[in-house]
Amino acid sequence: MAGFDISGINATGITEYAMRESKNASTEALKNKLEQTNEKSSDDELWAACKGFESYFLEQIFKEMQKSVDALKPEKSDNSTSTLVDFFKDQTLQDVCATSVDKQSNGFAQMLYENLKRNYDIPEATTENNTEGSNS
Repeated sequence: MAGFDISGINATGITEYAMRESKNASTEALKNKLEQTNEKSSDDELWAACKGFESYFLEQIFKEMQKSVDALKPEKSDNSTSTLVDFFKDQTLQDVCATSVDKQSNGFAQMLYENLKRNYDIPEATTENNTEGSNS
């Protein structure tokens, strides 16, 4: 019986693959959520999609800010641990951005929500409107 040769696989390759897939999965999930927002979507789904987009937007801003800081650092010699640290930083940054949007939004989600609701005639949800609690 022929075995599966995994001698060319190392921890760095697996970590880089996991980071890439994680980024792709969050981007795809957000893209799918926004694409599914149509006339049949509820008010709550639209609000959740807008908050998700604001979180993603903040994440991209922080990543670009980190690049400017990294440009000033000396070159690193050990790449095996840096990919694990980068993966951890990406996951932590996603969590921080999602939490910050839930706790204290900068208003971007609210503006996007109102614009999409007006343009797509999204019906009101049967439950209490989420936008009233977003200003706290």
